Amino acid sequence: MTGWFSSASNKISAPDNSFHGETLQLDTQKTDEERHYEGIEREAELPVDSENKAKKMKLWSLAPPHMRTFHLSWTSFFTCYISSFAAAPLLSVIRDNLDLTKRDIGNAGIASVSGSIASRLLMGALCDFIGPRYGCASILMLTAPAVFSMSAVSTPIGFLLCRFFIGFSLATFVSSQYWTSSFFNAKIVGSVNGISAGWGNLGGGATQLIMPLIYGLIRGPIGCPDFTAWRIAFFVPGILHIIMGLIVLSMGQDTPYENFRDGTQERKKLSKISWNAIANYRPWIFALSYGYCFGVELTMDNILAQYFHDRFNLNIRIAGTVASVFGLTNFIARPFGGILSDRAARMYGMRGRLLMLWTVQTMGGIFCILLGTLGNLSGAIVTMIAFSTFAQAAGGLTFGIIPFISHRSVGVISGITAAGGTFGSMLTQLIFFTSSYSDQKGIMLMGVMVICCTLPTFTVYFPQWGGILCPAAMGATEEAYYGGDWSTKEREKGMHEASMKFAQNSRGERGTSSSNNSYPICP
Repeated sequence: MTGWFSSASNKISAPDNSFHGETLQLDTQKTDEERHYEGIEREAELPVDSENKAKKMKLWSLAPPHMRTFHLSWTSFFTCYISSFAAAPLLSVIRDNLDLTKRDIGNAGIASVSGSIASRLLMGALCDFIGPRYGCASILMLTAPAVFSMSAVSTPIGFLLCRFFIGFSLATFVSSQYWTSSFFNAKIVGSVNGISAGWGNLGGGATQLIMPLIYGLIRGPIGCPDFTAWRIAFFVPGILHIIMGLIVLSMGQDTPYENFRDGTQERKKLSKISWNAIANYRPWIFALSYGYCFGVELTMDNILAQYFHDRFNLNIRIAGTVASVFGLTNFIARPFGGILSDRAARMYGMRGRLLMLWTVQTMGGIFCILLGTLGNLSGAIVTMIAFSTFAQAAGGLTFGIIPFISHRSVGVISGITAAGGTFGSMLTQLIFFTSSYSDQKGIMLMGVMVICCTLPTFTVYFPQWGGILCPAAMGATEEAYYGGDWSTKEREKGMHEASMKFAQNSRGERGTSSSNNSYPICP
């Protein structure tokens, strides 16, 4: 292994001590690639590392390629979140119009997230193979007809099918995380992923406000009947899908320096990329835990408005407003999780990221149990906010770790983890919210599941960095770990060079605490 790495490492000097990320210097004589990177750095007005990933972010900038891509990533996901949960705040009206039973509503809620299980897995592979731009734009455009079709449904099965196909659009989360992981340096990737996902998830809270407002405007000033007004309201998210799809297609960019179709990207074998991800046990652990942070968020987006309407006798607008708070905390909570992940890594490396994830998600489970026990409105709202904060911060912490599992298969691994989130939501709604359990009891049991499904995080181990309980293996290196994703023939062709650059840039995951010094693996 030293043979193939030494040839690559001779060209790369030791990383510097930049606060925002590591910069690798190649030979003193500049190559065309280096001059190309410098040109992009000047255009973006951001410092970049050897992979042309930005080492800083200017949150309110739209400069290409890094910040433009950042804003496209979260706005596309935001749009899909609005449409996927647009029915939730209007359920009391839709229920009366379509004669829906509790089981019908529960099954439709399950359908709204179950469709995205397959689509997220597919999106991960598409991002690795053809790029996130086509993947994101395609899913936006292909699901737009399903959104428009909501205005014509007349039966419970039609309602269920529409929600099922609209849910496919939640795969834009994978393209969002792939984009930000590909455009920003390892030392800030947790923060950037957290902000992108958090602002995208904000759509779950925004739709609780937007759809009742649109419904009220159509029913009031325009004067449409109740059963017509909710149908017309669905034209708004449908139109947003089309507009956003066209914007992504025309302005998006697959990587910091080119689109996949432009020809300089190495053509990849989908089978090798997929198997590399599937054979790695770590994505499956995070798929399980993510099912009970993001998964419970999806579940709450489906049930909260109706829960507050039925249990506390709130009218539809007030119940939607209260429920919107759960989603709106994404604006702060999920980015905070990503920032917390990066902060923990600076001191304790990957071990800090893993421990912080377990701690925060477990706290979310405790508040979830408490929420199910409270019978007064003010206490329920305060507890809901605390539960939401911890659950969404855990999502940000999760995707502060995902980019480090495999550089070669980051898209498929993101897809597996994201699909685990929607699968967890589907399973939770099926078990606790379509059965004989009351909603209060279902919420309590869901909190127990959160705590239990977070425990496997203790089994995650990186040889070069360690795990929660065990330190790093003696002599293990980032280059050996990421180089192992490539065969000897592929390394001889130089296909692993990007992974070697990423290995250099990820050395910050060793941390600075003395407790992270390498010594033999725990038995």
